[in-house]
Amino acid sequence: MAEKNAPQDGNVVVIGLGRFGGAVAEALIELGYDVLGIDSDPKLVQDWSDRLTQVVEADATDEDALRQLGVHDFPRAVVGIGTNLETSVLTVLTLTELGVPEIWAKATSVKHGKILASVGADHVIYPEVEMGERVAHLISGRMLDYIEFDDGFAIAKVRAPRGAAGRTLAELALRTKWGVTVVGTKRPGEDFVYARPETAIPEGAVLIVAGDTAKVEAYANEN
Repeated sequence: MAEKNAPQDGNVVVIGLGRFGGAVAEALIELGYDVLGIDSDPKLVQDWSDRLTQVVEADATDEDALRQLGVHDFPRAVVGIGTNLETSVLTVLTLTELGVPEIWAKATSVKHGKILASVGADHVIYPEVEMGERVAHLISGRMLDYIEFDDGFAIAKVRAPRGAAGRTLAELALRTKWGVTVVGTKRPGEDFVYARPETAIPEGAVLIVAGDTAKVEAYANEN
């Protein structure tokens, strides 16, 4: 594996190397993090043995086992267990008792998420729900890409309005009309251009817009 410049505090433990946990672990490696992967399935451990910094077969609900692995020294942990709710909750509880400062955990339902938060998860992730909402927006055909944050804020990639080519962002006045901010413009095969009031919209460009979720959706639906 090629050496990368690890970020500061660049150690992460990922528990549960299924589809979600494995994807997170692999992405973290690509970003330069050192990743300790833990799973109770020997096949998954074998599959990931040459792809992560270290991979161990262990019971993540066993506090002594995690302590021997030095998990308590990691600044952050990701719990990707989703199929066994009891194991998921007990793993988060064990990490909390070990004093891991930042715990991210996957939830398969709102109730599951509430339990994870109550036993110490700092960040609860609902990957199926979030992906479902994103796909629904893309299927509508009005958005080319869409990300919604948990505080009522969204970013979307949308086609420029009809008749926008050659006009400046100041002339379009999308913030005044729709309450959204244009972050930048992009044409296929060309570099991203950060938006300024005098930025002219090229023919065939897309806009990256940001703002209140409802306003971003309203603008995209009328675009």
